[in-house]
Amino acid sequence: MAQEIRSFLEKANYACEFAFNARHAKQNMEDNHYDFILLDLGLPDIDGLEVLKEAKKLNPEASFIILTARGNLDDRIKGLDLGADDYLPKPFSLLELQSRMTAISRRKSGLKESLIPVGEFEVDIHKRVITFENQEIPLSRKEFDLLNYLILHKNRPLTRNQLSDHIWGNFADDDYDSNFIDVHIKNIRKKLQPFSSVDWLQTIRGIGYKIKI
Repeated sequence: MAQEIRSFLEKANYACEFAFNARHAKQNMEDNHYDFILLDLGLPDIDGLEVLKEAKKLNPEASFIILTARGNLDDRIKGLDLGADDYLPKPFSLLELQSRMTAISRRKSGLKESLIPVGEFEVDIHKRVITFENQEIPLSRKEFDLLNYLILHKNRPLTRNQLSDHIWGNFADDDYDSNFIDVHIKNIRKKLQPFSSVDWLQTIRGIGYKIKI
């Protein structure tokens, strides 16, 4: 199931990692900061609810969805009381999982609609396009991922490391260059500036970038 979820979400443009036990999960959470943590309560070494307590300390800004065969009300209430954002009993649809993740992201970012005005542009986070006066402006997959992530965290400065972790996941094994984020931001500005000002895409000196809406 973990492999199926990972494959599905990677096709939906998420960078994914998975762990088969609590020890491995804890190591991942100590080394990385995640947007989402999908947690199965039926782990082989430690009860998933105990892992949730530790995970909230290690990744306090992450969103948590519990995935489990346990369907009784007590387990559901315990998980939500411990800070889980949602609960999906098995079996579940992968499309439903993605829909709930999207809903959580929009709720936490304060975005109620899929069409987001940004300056004189409009971003459709579902169709993954940005337009100016109904004219679509082509961005690469990574450029849109970066723009979308900044929009979801609008008005909040994000470091280059935070942006890199989101776009590339665990990039230690990849051909990664710390200059990639700056290059992508430069390309986004270059593609959008012929249409209108992109003053809303701000550089925060010594930190990274933010979108001011």
